Amino acid sequence: MTLTQNAPSVAPKTTSPVVASRALPSVKTVVIAASAYLIAFVFLFPYLVMVLTALRPQKELRQATYLPGTFEWSNFANFWTGGLAQNLGVTLQVAAGSTVLVLLVALPAAYYTARHDFRGRTAFMILVLITQMFQPTAMLVGIYREFYQFGLVDSIWSLILVNGGFNLAFAVWILNAYFSSIPRELEEAAFIDGNGRFGALFRVTLPLAMPGVVTALIFTFIAAWNEFVVALTLTTSPGNQPLTVALNSFIGQYQVDWQNLFAGSVIATIPVIILFALIERKVVGGLTAGSIK
Repeated sequence: MTLTQNAPSVAPKTTSPVVASRALPSVKTVVIAASAYLIAFVFLFPYLVMVLTALRPQKELRQATYLPGTFEWSNFANFWTGGLAQNLGVTLQVAAGSTVLVLLVALPAAYYTARHDFRGRTAFMILVLITQMFQPTAMLVGIYREFYQFGLVDSIWSLILVNGGFNLAFAVWILNAYFSSIPRELEEAAFIDGNGRFGALFRVTLPLAMPGVVTALIFTFIAAWNEFVVALTLTTSPGNQPLTVALNSFIGQYQVDWQNLFAGSVIATIPVIILFALIERKVVGGLTAGSIK
């Protein structure tokens, strides 16, 4: 006896291709995007002109053309062979030294004023704010005489001290606001976990206040990087002058060396761009680390 099984035939499934249609952006989105690109172009256009001028040969400087006929890459090479690399190093030392000095002084000052209600605290903060109103140009004579008596004229240390002093008030105010916004209960919880004052500060408070630290860092670094008047007054030898003063040597009484001036300006903006690229990640990292801890 044979048994036969008649299995029902199942037709294979056929899948029809589904065409995913993307919805067109709204008019509001298009207008906002176009406005953003236009604003970005307006802000970036001067830098584009600076780069193109730095690549022009001297004979094409007065030609009304957008692009140079020939790209003169030797203008950037003249920056290094002309001795300006040493001035760039001086600028880096002054900006980095001033930033480190400001953070070392502003962090404990801002933390103490934010966590302790001592007598005269309001008067102290107002005094700090008043010092921010003074400009270095208004005190050039006094600054020069003071550093001359200490033998610090034509020294990198004088530039570090001056830039650090004039940016200290802003850093204290910014960091004080961030420390005041952090609840004290977080530090008290860290005390219960066995941390001391410094442990709670470095493990809890500073990660949460990292956006304020980064703001003070950027402000101080850029202000010291772009400073010109005090550096021109306190430095005399070409080797000790920062890049802002050294670039002024391309401006003569009857002629301006535009191509080398713009080439040096392009190179001078590169470290600041690199700093912003690195700091952007640190801000997000500081926020997430502080929230986790």
